[in-house]
Amino acid sequence: MPKRDGPVHVATTRRKYKDKVYETHLLRRTFREDGKVKHETVGNLSHLPAHIIELIRVALRGDVPPVSGVPTQSFEILRSLPHGHVAAVLGTARKLGAEKLLASRACQERTLVLAMLVDRILDPESKLATSRSLRSETAASSLGLQLDLQEVSEDDLYEALDWLVERQSRIEAKLAEKHLEDGTLVLYDVSSSYYTGRSCPLEKLGHSRDGKKGVPQIVYGLLCNAEGCPVAVEVFEGNTGDPKTLSSQIEKLRDRFKLERVVMVGDRGMITSKRIAEEFRDVEGLDWITALRSESIKKLSTQGIIQLSLFDEKNLAELTSEDFPDERLIVCRNPLLADERRRRREELLLATEKKLDEVVLATKRQKRALRGKDKIGLRVGRVINQFKMAKHFVLEIGDDEFSYRREEEKIAAEAALDGLYVIRTSVSAEHLDAESTVRAYKSLSQVERTFRCLKTVDLKIRPIYHRLEKRVRAHVFLCMLAYYVEWHMRQALRPLLFEDEEKDVAEELRTSIVAPAERSPSAKSKDHTKRTENGEPVHSFQTLLKDLGTLAKNRVSPGGASDAEFFVMTQATDSQRRAFELLGIQSAV
Repeated sequence: MPKRDGPVHVATTRRKYKDKVYETHLLRRTFREDGKVKHETVGNLSHLPAHIIELIRVALRGDVPPVSGVPTQSFEILRSLPHGHVAAVLGTARKLGAEKLLASRACQERTLVLAMLVDRILDPESKLATSRSLRSETAASSLGLQLDLQEVSEDDLYEALDWLVERQSRIEAKLAEKHLEDGTLVLYDVSSSYYTGRSCPLEKLGHSRDGKKGVPQIVYGLLCNAEGCPVAVEVFEGNTGDPKTLSSQIEKLRDRFKLERVVMVGDRGMITSKRIAEEFRDVEGLDWITALRSESIKKLSTQGIIQLSLFDEKNLAELTSEDFPDERLIVCRNPLLADERRRRREELLLATEKKLDEVVLATKRQKRALRGKDKIGLRVGRVINQFKMAKHFVLEIGDDEFSYRREEEKIAAEAALDGLYVIRTSVSAEHLDAESTVRAYKSLSQVERTFRCLKTVDLKIRPIYHRLEKRVRAHVFLCMLAYYVEWHMRQALRPLLFEDEEKDVAEELRTSIVAPAERSPSAKSKDHTKRTENGEPVHSFQTLLKDLGTLAKNRVSPGGASDAEFFVMTQATDSQRRAFELLGIQSAV
């Protein structure tokens, strides 16, 4: 049997018939058999365009430069679109089943919402800017091309938002079914964002967590599972207090998500004693984990229930109190936090005393001395409230004099509680021991991280310009869905990020659950060297997206032939290939 492994080439034959020349282009392999040169036809290329046949002919001759794959004079690069970050985010969203999550059947609205979700992670911007970045003539990335959205208007995106908000309850139910189960811990916290405008019914003057006083706010509460994966979000009026948002969340968990047993974890400002009495007490299957306010801790200390001797051997102790029937109280003491609070208090006391000394001197100066109780009182009031230390001073104001002194007993009483906090829960010790309960409460920091990503770092939920209530709700929900995809990306990309990928090792190094969290040796190494164990550069989530964005999708025209355009990807770096490998996406094409 002869070996037919000779070179392959394009053979062209011409035949004339009735004054017309017919060309046949055959892909042939040449080989030698019994001392004779023979040809084997591998395929017929005659149906291909002439320029494609010529490219194949040139490539088989070996005339193609190794870098580009085709002779540089034979093609033109018409457009270069950033693509790698699009492939990473869109690929992850599809891997998570985002399309089926939004709607079981394909439709234009589903595609547009998916486009806005991906764009929110890549480059948060207005709906007008998003529509322009999706259009073929003004595309900022390959997203519109990948989703076959060549012509998208701003109105199309707004209509898709309206479609999304109508499906919010069904989408959240699907997420709950996937990420929550009976008996699970549910993390809940509330945040707010300032509203740019004056026409939305939700915007109200309220407590600003952004430091924007005198600006209307909207409030939103976020439900996450124990790992911090977002499941549901709800928007409230800007003057809604945190505890008042709780009842709707309980109803959502019990009635909409059909969870018979839930343990809600919320901070001391959320799950208050009043909320517990009205919403939780005597409700079967509904438990809570929260913390006591400072006033309650002081009362327990005054009653002698909390004593420093409790922490001689361990920095946490479990106790009970008649004031909190059927509850477990877990008292924790963090010595490092105690030292920091003691140092900070002394700094504030000294700073206050320095300002008060200036008032004392003003009452004793020879010229234009400060006189009058009212004037001295106004001056003292401005000073004493500047550092919030009024409770630690005794002030004596006369018509022409002023003096002060520290209330040492109150300062000592407060110092005795430095570093102390008390976790309160209705969960029995059989289901959750003391350390696990403290760990569950501390996991609220994951929700706070979500809020940071939503508001500032990545997704930029603010500023909010939508005028209609449903559009504001849709905007917040879209941002939550975007973080849902980002959360899963962060989990997968830990080895390339400044994330601790060995949290189990870090937990073993931790001396106590009350002590500050430790980072594993590998995470510390990444922090120090800015390199992974494999020598790859370590990124933040945003810089990694920018790096992936340098993978471009180039639209190429061979020899200027517009009817034969094709796309060529730029060469991926080792770090980029590693990112796609971690995401479980085989190719960026």
